Amino acid sequence: MLFVALAATVFSFVVMWLWNWLMPVIFGLHAISFWQALGLLVLSKILFSGFRGRPGFAMHWRQRMMERWEQMTPEEREKLRAGMRAWCSPSAPPAAEPKG
Repeated sequence: MLFVALAATVFSFVVMWLWNWLMPVIFGLHAISFWQALGLLVLSKILFSGFRGRPGFAMHWRQRMMERWEQMTPEEREKLRAGMRAWCSPSAPPAAEPKG
């Protein structure tokens, strides 16, 4: 627990120093305090890694998806691709349904 507190303190000072050195000069932003730097670290943690608690979760998910992909037929793979295209780009025209 002491290590976590020490690491958070050190990272907060590093963020504060980098912000105050770069951001006012480059973007004309105001300098920040230690507590604001700590808040930025917490916000970054929430936004970019969430509350998963397991760092290996993404790798496990990827491996499971690769296993499922290997078990799919070519028709199932194409259907999945078409669905992903439609989901990622709602303005894209829907994929043609195979006749048969």
